[in-house]
Amino acid sequence: MSSEHAVFTKEMKKTHTILIPTMLPVHFSLISAILQAKGYRVELLDADASRVADVGLRHVHNDTCYPAILVAGQFLDALGQGRFDADSTALMLFQTGGGCRASNYIPLLRKALAGAGLGQVPVISFSPAGVEKQSGFTLSLPMLYRMLFAVIYADLLELLSRQCRPYELQAGDTQRLLDDWTRRLSQELGTGAFPRLSLVRQTCRDIVRDFSKIPRSRRDKPRVGIVGEIFVKYSPLGNNHLESFLLREGAEVAIPGLLDFFLYCTYNDIVDRHLYGTKPFKSCRNAVAVSFLCARQRELIELIGQESDFTPPTPFAHVRKLADGIIGLGAKMGEGWLLAAEMLELAESGVRNIICAQPFGCLPNHICGKGMMQPIKQRIPDLNIVAIDYDASATRINQENRIKLMLARAMQA
Repeated sequence: MSSEHAVFTKEMKKTHTILIPTMLPVHFSLISAILQAKGYRVELLDADASRVADVGLRHVHNDTCYPAILVAGQFLDALGQGRFDADSTALMLFQTGGGCRASNYIPLLRKALAGAGLGQVPVISFSPAGVEKQSGFTLSLPMLYRMLFAVIYADLLELLSRQCRPYELQAGDTQRLLDDWTRRLSQELGTGAFPRLSLVRQTCRDIVRDFSKIPRSRRDKPRVGIVGEIFVKYSPLGNNHLESFLLREGAEVAIPGLLDFFLYCTYNDIVDRHLYGTKPFKSCRNAVAVSFLCARQRELIELIGQESDFTPPTPFAHVRKLADGIIGLGAKMGEGWLLAAEMLELAESGVRNIICAQPFGCLPNHICGKGMMQPIKQRIPDLNIVAIDYDASATRINQENRIKLMLARAMQA
């Protein structure tokens, strides 16, 4: 990598605003609060999809995957609108270190910035795997520990709100409670006491009890799951506000949480040790991390069962076994084996209608997602699955018409 790009220095921590692209509003709000408490000036972006895609296409080749175009477009749009001074702004990208865009976004973004005459803007890699290091930004263990519980809290909030919103008797109750807990948790994680396990358990219990109090009608709507490439799966910008569309069409939405993706990424190093004989230290370290995270997940599942009638998430230890006979655990490019496993997870939990959201031309997603639909349907014949491509050239009306056909089948079931 060239050494000529702008670097985020320690001095810039005081002078620069760090822009973060939209993907998971609740998760990123909590993570931003932790960063702000550590002295970083952070701004979450939110912009119209069509405008962002147009900006991205002006600076990124149209053969690049759709999420890459959107992320670059968000940053360049924000800088081009005059809201931020390019000389005192930095950009942050979240990276897992995978072989796809999870490692290659930053050079691509730097090239786009240089082409737009914004080469002075530093790009920061947010990567627990240490994809790239800069002196002005570090992820300490206490920060990562708080961020871990930010993911757990946010997953819980999203899980409960999705099971409440379609049935709330008073419109807006769910969103108001979600916003209130997001604000409270932002303060707790950012400036509150260190998150002891006993405190986390009690907070989760309080969250479940609060959502249980929302007056709701009988749960009788068709349940529709969303899986796929991580950006278009979660981001309203990336999937044309798919979740809102499904709600308007009379469905209850189910989306597996982000914690499972973190567990998948961590567990893959253990698989590598078994398959390829890689060095033991990393796999042993990750085995400890997986054990800790799975324990927290089991506690949450038990708590939801004790305190409410909500459907809890599926334990990761079971999720990873669901793909047996469908796809091997060595398939880990992009969302890899997890994508097929999540379809089976949703089906097992009673979600028989599934949308596989994928960027057009995304090879890992087409193989591990769309390519697995036939063997999954052979195992579960009554499963109602549709693959929806998202791309700058794809029209929203065509996407929604295909989803309406799937929903029509769901309503008849």
